[in-house]
Amino acid sequence: MFSMTGFGKGEYKQNGIEMTVEIKTVNNRYLDISVKSPKIFIAYEEVIRAAVRKVITRGHLDIFINFVDKREKPKSLYVDVPAAQSWNDAAAKLKGLFPDLENDFTLSSLMKCPDVVRQEEVQGADEQLVAALEYALGLALENLNAMRLKEGAKLKEDMLSRMSEIERLVEKIRQRAPLVAEDYRKKMQERMKEILEGVNYDEGRLLTEVAVFADKSNIDEELTRLNSHISQFRSICEEERVGRKLDFLVQEFNREANTVCSKSNDLSVTDSGLALKSEIEKVREQVQNVE
Repeated sequence: MFSMTGFGKGEYKQNGIEMTVEIKTVNNRYLDISVKSPKIFIAYEEVIRAAVRKVITRGHLDIFINFVDKREKPKSLYVDVPAAQSWNDAAAKLKGLFPDLENDFTLSSLMKCPDVVRQEEVQGADEQLVAALEYALGLALENLNAMRLKEGAKLKEDMLSRMSEIERLVEKIRQRAPLVAEDYRKKMQERMKEILEGVNYDEGRLLTEVAVFADKSNIDEELTRLNSHISQFRSICEEERVGRKLDFLVQEFNREANTVCSKSNDLSVTDSGLALKSEIEKVREQVQNVE
């Protein structure tokens, strides 16, 4: 089981290249990837996203990429011929306007003019940079998943402990449920004796009323389904990517718990039902953190 919250860092330091990739993840219903990298890696964003999708299925990820290239590489210079021609023409025109002034405009002067000679911009990352990026990214994802797995173990432990409490509450309700109809019958009988004191009443009618009440308040099916959900929850927790399954299952828990509370005509069952809903809500909150 993986938590959706974590942090991972990967570094590559070889052959004059220092590459750092940091990944921070938080909860999100779907997989949402944000890449913040130097312009040189813009063309490789989809490669980065594809690498992430192989190991992560849910959550919001912020990926930060930084690098320093200390390699000695020959500089490539670009000569802007039209710009050089314009500067040369301007110098000749000025010489014609001011013939008495000494002309010291030389080739060295021309090279120093703005935009005549400039270093060519790097168009993209070379193979060594891409290899460094892939290595650092892979290491960052590995460290991220190690942290998410550790956090996931804590979430699993907490949810399973709450599942044990849910199981206890369901059993408490199950033991109480058969007594509810009998208590109702006794209360009805006492009220009828009190109201119709000295008058004979139809015992069969009373039993019919109790039977109708027992049918309306019967929660055997809901309790059986809750126990089935508990078993399924524990089984799913042994898998890896379980967030969506558990999210759906918790909705089923809530549905059954709501039905138990709505059918309840007994204070003890209602109290246990409310406690049951509270525990289910705590589990639901934790499930939101699970991938």
